[in-house]
Amino acid sequence: MKQNMPPRYSPPRGGGRVTWGASEFIKVHGAIVDRELRSLLRRRGGEPPGLLEAMSYSVFAGGKRFRPALVFAAARACGARPGWGARTAAALEMIHTYSLIHDDLPAMDDDDLRRGQPTNHKKYGEAMAILAGDGLLTDAFEALAEDALRSGLDARSAAELVRAVAAGAGSRGMVAGQAADLEAEGLGARPRRDAGRPGRAALAKRLEYIHLRKTAALLVASVEAGAILAKASPRQRAALRGYGRALGLAFQAADDVLDVVGDKAKLGKKGSDRENAKLTYASLYGVDAAAAKARAFAQEAHRHLKVFGRKAAILHELADYVVDRDY
Repeated sequence: MKQNMPPRYSPPRGGGRVTWGASEFIKVHGAIVDRELRSLLRRRGGEPPGLLEAMSYSVFAGGKRFRPALVFAAARACGARPGWGARTAAALEMIHTYSLIHDDLPAMDDDDLRRGQPTNHKKYGEAMAILAGDGLLTDAFEALAEDALRSGLDARSAAELVRAVAAGAGSRGMVAGQAADLEAEGLGARPRRDAGRPGRAALAKRLEYIHLRKTAALLVASVEAGAILAKASPRQRAALRGYGRALGLAFQAADDVLDVVGDKAKLGKKGSDRENAKLTYASLYGVDAAAAKARAFAQEAHRHLKVFGRKAAILHELADYVVDRDY
């Protein structure tokens, strides 16, 4: 990230200090959510052992636990006690993991490596990988309902929790983005003289459509879920939705840069975007401009948090983390 880069966020002076760095926050709260995930994926009777093993394989394959961190951070910004919403945070990680299992399938991105390990279908076969993803997605909503009950949410708020997460994961959210991403394959190749090829502005619009859904929608669901559990105000929830959308675009633009220049050993995947001629920020704008866009999106995310003051310190840290990370 070279020239004309917007600065990193600097917390306002006075009124305390930031006590968490993003990496530390993710690590500590990742341990909390891992305990919940182990509880949710324990043998309860009735599940074929092979299915539970395939589900657990991908869940515990070394993910960053970024979406759960957003649940915890949003809940704290809205006044909840530390660690509030652990089962909901686990549910968001289950949905994210399901999406990765299905995204790696031969009919999708056809990837052999995820987080430095064989992808689920390489380890267990395509049929079991599909079922493992199905199980994680469906069980996540059971976990959400359980958290609504143990958090004492009223019926309206419980329904809103499920609705918000379903909207982020479904056919107008993450699934829509995955479908649009598949339809855009080939558009990331070097432009040729082709009267039928969309122009740069049209490609930019399509790229934003894809990643507001494929990436940002589940981040929005994560922060909104934390807010609902904390009984946030409509103003707070609206601010967090704006933050999540901008954060998702920052996350994806940074990911696209890493796919080109990142250390594949650290990334734990081979990086198939170029091979599949995917439409990405790096393919459309170039690596340096894509990195600048990532930072600009992060700055937009910061601006949405003004309503929270210093209560949003860790959300600010997480916004910088997505563009500073190297994997």
